[in-house]
Amino acid sequence: MYCMLVALAQFNAVVGDLAGNAEKMRRMYEQALESEVDLLVFPELAVCGYPPEDLLYKKHFLEDNRHTVEKLAADCPDITIIVGFAEIHNGATYNSAAVLANGKIEKIYRKSMLPNYGVFDERRYFGAGGEPLVINLNDFNIAITICFDIWNIEWLRRFLKDVGQLQMVVNISASPFHLGKIKKRQEIVSRCAQEFNCAVSYCNLVGGQDELIFDGRSMFVDSTGSVVAKAKAFDEDMIIAEVSCVADGSVQVEPAIRHPVERHPSAPQPTDLLDEIYQALVLGTRDYTRKNDFEKVLLGLSGGIDSAVTAAIAVAAVGANNVVGVTMPSKFNSPQTRSDAEKLAKNLGIEFFTIPIESILEQFDEALETVGGWNSEGVAYENLQARIRGCILMSLSNQFGSLV
Repeated sequence: MYCMLVALAQFNAVVGDLAGNAEKMRRMYEQALESEVDLLVFPELAVCGYPPEDLLYKKHFLEDNRHTVEKLAADCPDITIIVGFAEIHNGATYNSAAVLANGKIEKIYRKSMLPNYGVFDERRYFGAGGEPLVINLNDFNIAITICFDIWNIEWLRRFLKDVGQLQMVVNISASPFHLGKIKKRQEIVSRCAQEFNCAVSYCNLVGGQDELIFDGRSMFVDSTGSVVAKAKAFDEDMIIAEVSCVADGSVQVEPAIRHPVERHPSAPQPTDLLDEIYQALVLGTRDYTRKNDFEKVLLGLSGGIDSAVTAAIAVAAVGANNVVGVTMPSKFNSPQTRSDAEKLAKNLGIEFFTIPIESILEQFDEALETVGGWNSEGVAYENLQARIRGCILMSLSNQFGSLV
């Protein structure tokens, strides 16, 4: 029997922040080094963040990706590392995985299956690689794949038909969250393990980027297709497992606890589907705010359920001291709803302002009456209140630099 220690390091990458992303990876490398890891795996496009979109049209951005990977290799020479980056090669751009060892880039795999549906637009930016990559480490034959490469198992079987017996498939991924996605993802990873009778080490990105949320939940699967270990949801994490090949040819995976990795305090893991949605919204709100360099957020509080839930999510995401609530009542708001908005702000511990809009509404209505056909009883008049409130919030945002 022979074995190796593998670490899956999921972290929250920021699109375009090559230096910041690399620094996070260096810190995780140091933790893996303490745990005597043989192979350290980072997510898809970990160097530049996902999705980099039109940054990929900038030649200097692609060159900086390469330089960042080369420096990462030089700074982290004592463990074999697999890391995703955007690569320019022979005039084409690729979604690539670099194999780092002995202080340099030893090999590169280029993603072959490029998704081009829903939130994915990869064929617009990337060329498709056509060559499999298998590395040998500690007598393990390890196939390197990237995200969608393993979602079509028939294609993958043909793609890897000439590589010989594998002991492990590594898949680096940036798989966005949607409700129920984890079940489908586990089915895909398990099927891959069973197809090739080998372990699968699956490392997924975590964090929010614009409208996308990446939920992490990296996992180790043994050759029977059983999920042996899974990383946190919606949080940075590193999981380590011992992968062993036994006499009957099967590959066993056991969670390894050696020099436990330092972890920052985090929210409890989701307990049900509703909690999963909530944690996804908190992460998405936090990252959209922070990654766009906002400190504070502000929102209108109507006294109703929608704004109450939004305010609670904002407090969980950025802290009560960074949330400002504004109620903007008119004659159509009952005393109860005004009171509820104030009570909500007090319960959450957020800053709270009341800006009545009755006089503003009357002035708008008076001005609009100069147009024949305008009346103060239809939907247009009702929507006018929302437009006034939106204008007030945007004005406060403009003045104080808070995100609405």
